[in-house]
Amino acid sequence: MQLAKRVETITPSSTLAITAKAGELAARGYDVIGLGAGQPDFNTPNFIIDAAMDAVKAGHTKYTPTAGLPALKEAIIGKLKRDQGFDYQPTEIIVGNGAKHVLYLLFQALLNPGDEVIIPAPYWVSYPEQVKLAGGVPVSIPATQEQHFKITVDDLEKAVTERTKAVIINSPSNPTGMIYTRDELEPIAGYCLDHDILIISDEIYEKLIYNGNSFNSIAQISDQVKAQTIVINGVSKSHAMTGWRIGYAAGDSRLIKAMTNIASHSTSNPASVSQYAAIAAYNGSQESVEEMRQAFEKRLNAVYDRLTSMPGVTCVKPQGAFYLFPNIQEASHACGFDRVSDWVSALLEEEKVAVVPGEGFGAPEHIRLSYATSLEKFEKALDRIEHFIKTHQK
Repeated sequence: MQLAKRVETITPSSTLAITAKAGELAARGYDVIGLGAGQPDFNTPNFIIDAAMDAVKAGHTKYTPTAGLPALKEAIIGKLKRDQGFDYQPTEIIVGNGAKHVLYLLFQALLNPGDEVIIPAPYWVSYPEQVKLAGGVPVSIPATQEQHFKITVDDLEKAVTERTKAVIINSPSNPTGMIYTRDELEPIAGYCLDHDILIISDEIYEKLIYNGNSFNSIAQISDQVKAQTIVINGVSKSHAMTGWRIGYAAGDSRLIKAMTNIASHSTSNPASVSQYAAIAAYNGSQESVEEMRQAFEKRLNAVYDRLTSMPGVTCVKPQGAFYLFPNIQEASHACGFDRVSDWVSALLEEEKVAVVPGEGFGAPEHIRLSYATSLEKFEKALDRIEHFIKTHQK
């Protein structure tokens, strides 16, 4: 059997790969600590679960409109108005099977063969792969640790060509946890307006902000910028609902319609019960969101200094999300490994700690550690990492 050529260029998700390897070791009886997960370790709040069960009992288990239940669209519109002051119409909203699915629909609807999408690096692993699946060309802009992993207009100018169709802004960022300020976003927005470049604003970690920092959506800058932006978000991270698979896009109605048409011939609608759960999540109390945010903030502040005190490890302190993204190249070389990915593999084999190598994020000198796990487990993992470094140092 000969496969389609487009799948030959796709790289498997490094985050899922390391999680699978850790799972294999755990199944063999090893005490494995996984720091690779991109999901909260909290359960979905009970009132959301209750809403889902009520929906099942009421018989809401049938097909829904492809772009989502009208009541869920209204709940999303209310959330966007409440949190960012946005005004959207139902025709400007599509609900999908998670934010990842919505991004996939977006690239399929937007890109022609050869169209370019600018992706600041480090980046979430699926951005370039989804662009390639749509026939587009991912154009990576390196943003260094010294830049706090954020791009500027100068960086854009070096990367933009006549084929540039869109730029992705992921703030707070996976994997770095960095947040763009309004002052940093304004010149980027102006440049995109001047050059007719669509802004894709991935805001999935919007609610997870720490230590007095604040979230800024690039679409808040002006009505013109909002019209040039498609906002991506969902309940996965904010409400501990990763498995429910509900995300959404808000933006130009023509683009939303095209995305809806693609969904109608692929996934049909998002799971009906999950949609009712998401309605409760957005319309109900947000206390659980804040409680989870506070827990993550406490963990970050508890482990950051310990991590950066290790020899050969440097890290910009994250402002949001739930990841640390340290540069460990010096530590890796001191331990006798030419590549950080080899260091990561040895750490898992010897110390049974699973972290994600930075290669898949476009930053091979780094690793990603998720503190979406208990503080006790994370501190135990740091003990093992420190032991590994000291044991292998030459």
